[in-house]
Amino acid sequence: MSTPGSVAPEVAFDPATPPVIEGFSPTVCGESVRDKFQRKIRENPVVPIGCLATAGALSYGLYCFHRGNSQKSQLMMRTRILAQGFTVMAILGGLVVSAMKSPRPH
Repeated sequence: MSTPGSVAPEVAFDPATPPVIEGFSPTVCGESVRDKFQRKIRENPVVPIGCLATAGALSYGLYCFHRGNSQKSQLMMRTRILAQGFTVMAILGGLVVSAMKSPRPH
């Protein structure tokens, strides 16, 4: 038996499997987390592109800042803002398209 405040892991951590949470099942309707992620990418492939563009602009901007190139760093931070806006618009566009596809009750 463990003492209060000590942490005793019951099972080794495996990042490939989802965490076990009481009352929550990640495989609702037989769909795993990986399957859901792949389905979401197929439904709206523009969102991951926007996320990668945002992360790329941020990373390169931070690299330029670290190297002392403030002009290029500022340009990359502005590019990051544009990429974030693109990503948000892609998410909203995907919501509108999925709302128009879903059948409405009479």
